[in-house]
Amino acid sequence: MPDANVVEWIRDKYAALVQDLDERGRRRWAATEAVSLGRGGIAAVAAATGLSDRTVRNGIQELRAGQSLSPDRQRKPGGGRKRREAEQPQLVSALEALIEPTVRGDPQSPLRWTCKSVTNLASELQQQGFHVGRTKVSELLRAAGYSLQANRKTREGTDHPDRDAQFEHINRRVRASRRGGRPAISVDTKKKENLGNKKNPGREHRRKGSPVEVDTHDFPDPKRGKAVPYGVYDMAHNEAWVSVGINHDTAEFAVAAIRQWWQQLGQERYQQPRRLLITADAGGSNGHRNRLWKLELQHLADATGMTIEVCHFPPGTSKWNKIEHRLFCHITRNWRGVPLETHEIVVNLISSTRTNKGLEVHCRLDENMYEKGRKVTDEDYASIRIRRHKFHGDWNYEIIPRT
Repeated sequence: MPDANVVEWIRDKYAALVQDLDERGRRRWAATEAVSLGRGGIAAVAAATGLSDRTVRNGIQELRAGQSLSPDRQRKPGGGRKRREAEQPQLVSALEALIEPTVRGDPQSPLRWTCKSVTNLASELQQQGFHVGRTKVSELLRAAGYSLQANRKTREGTDHPDRDAQFEHINRRVRASRRGGRPAISVDTKKKENLGNKKNPGREHRRKGSPVEVDTHDFPDPKRGKAVPYGVYDMAHNEAWVSVGINHDTAEFAVAAIRQWWQQLGQERYQQPRRLLITADAGGSNGHRNRLWKLELQHLADATGMTIEVCHFPPGTSKWNKIEHRLFCHITRNWRGVPLETHEIVVNLISSTRTNKGLEVHCRLDENMYEKGRKVTDEDYASIRIRRHKFHGDWNYEIIPRT
């Protein structure tokens, strides 16, 4: 057994130096101490430092052989256990075949339709005969440039050949309306919300350990119903009106929301304008092929005496509509983490939405029932006074008052 006093003395010296030594420095310091102690030195140094006696012996061999390593190496070439990918040259390619089976491997890969977690990837590689664990799989993925990523909404479908030209046309019409002091509004329906004590994405500050408890499922509650927000955004005044429906998102409901905006806000902001410009998506309740949308706009034009000009965004480009990033995103942010239990809560949260740039939002519950699937006869459709623009008359048209 090594002398206890000697061991304690070496331990004190090692503790004072260890933070400043790398692997090679620790090994050579231990070898120097062991040689200086003579017989029993290796055991004493190993007991004091916690290094294995094999490490101390290797250090002594290096000293006696006069081996000199380059500054960037801790061991001589070939020292230590080889990396898994060096022992198994096909490991990296097999891993990439599992990650992207349709590109690099078998489209019928066992992981083609399952979660590609590092645990599942390691398990599948082990079944293929590779010796690898989840930690090594994670290391290989990082080295190959992979990382955890969510889906990103960037694809808008096949671009229509007149997509950019339609954007330019809409911009020209909006600028013309603004110059003439005429109203220009952006309209759309926000995502329908099922009412009830249900989880709402996002977080809000609460006392630690006391989150709001909500239902474990998000199934619709027939007794609570749903909320259907339809927004009208005034691009000139940074002001919005939102009608919250209680049943269906129809063209009749959409035009009723525009009518409410005009009666509550528009006619006070604009003194007897002759024209109203509406920018809208190409589909849904305000779609360019929706016959009921045009018929209801005709009724609105007749009631207000304004010519209503409509410009639709090309299919698949709804995110370019102003209302999406000037109104709806702020509403979503304002009610994040709050269960939308009743229509009253929805209306109050929407009404309280504000931004640093002065957005003002007005909201009201529309309790009318709107019939779904209402048909427009050919006779009624023929009565619409519609004037189509020369450029894409299906997307750009005017509804002229009949009186």
